[in-house]
Amino acid sequence: MRDLYVQESPRLLGVAKRLVRDTALAEDIVHDAFLKIWAGAARFDPSRGSARGWMFTVTRHLALNFLRDNSREVYGEVAEHEQDHTESFDAQVHSSRIHGCLEQLEPARRSCIVHAYVDGYSHAEIANKLGTPLGTVKAWIKRSLTALRECMG
Repeated sequence: MRDLYVQESPRLLGVAKRLVRDTALAEDIVHDAFLKIWAGAARFDPSRGSARGWMFTVTRHLALNFLRDNSREVYGEVAEHEQDHTESFDAQVHSSRIHGCLEQLEPARRSCIVHAYVDGYSHAEIANKLGTPLGTVKAWIKRSLTALRECMG
């Protein structure tokens, strides 16, 4: 477990810090994530994605659960919309098929999806980063998720 922690904790800490925006809290979340990962390792299913992807998903869910439980805003105005898609998307995000489906999206739309689901950015943060209107970013993400779902079958 120590070797795994040394190898993966910096990346997982980055994910948690982007979501909770607090280093000490992110460290606690990563600690809890490693306990959950270690305890649940036998249930890991490599047919559903990579081990690293599974670890990122565990960490991301713990951070989002903390934020939700503490009534903090996670994704601004669209938290409810994104929450509907998180479970099914996370299960597939690291499979090899998703990469092909992502490649089929226009670069700006693919960037929105990656920023939202990998980097943990809010729609407003994505709009600011890309210099694109917020409504456009929301529409791109909604349509892109639909396209990804169709592509993944």
